[in-house]
Amino acid sequence: MRRQSIFSMTILLLLAVVGTADSPAEIWDLKKDPAGLVKAYLSLDMKGARLEAISWETLKPYIAWKEEPSWEHVVVIENYEVVEDVATWEILGVMEVLIPVKFQVLGVMYWETASFVPESKVEEFRVRVKAVGDRWRIVEPQLAPHVGQKRMINFVRQAMLQETDGLKLTKLAELRDELRKVGQEP
Repeated sequence: MRRQSIFSMTILLLLAVVGTADSPAEIWDLKKDPAGLVKAYLSLDMKGARLEAISWETLKPYIAWKEEPSWEHVVVIENYEVVEDVATWEILGVMEVLIPVKFQVLGVMYWETASFVPESKVEEFRVRVKAVGDRWRIVEPQLAPHVGQKRMINFVRQAMLQETDGLKLTKLAELRDELRKVGQEP
């Protein structure tokens, strides 16, 4: 009886904690800063939320589009910056803005060939955020995944653990090594 009571109280406590937590849909209501929405989305993207179809669901509260395209490549990045200075934003309407974003790109990884092409550069985009219903949503651009270097290396390592074909395993090991080398000083 006592174990059942402790179990019941634990469940009630968990429900209370979960019930009070802000969901992403609540967080990005129109009273909030739209730059925070862009930061949260890019943070999830950098952590690899779009590398697998199942994790794409996590991003739905942030975006206006209904489907994620099948990408042939992943942009591997060192970091990104969302420009928070409102003076640099382009105001398109009462509830619509373009927010500048800068990515420090290390290169591009191609799925089909399991190859990496290093190309260190700064990419700049303007992310269009608009009121959709009573929430902020990213409307465009719909960019290829921009994933952090460490996360991409771990993703390739995981693929290596699951691969049984010797040739593919060798190719994945080469890819992992290329991803490790990028950004290192010679």
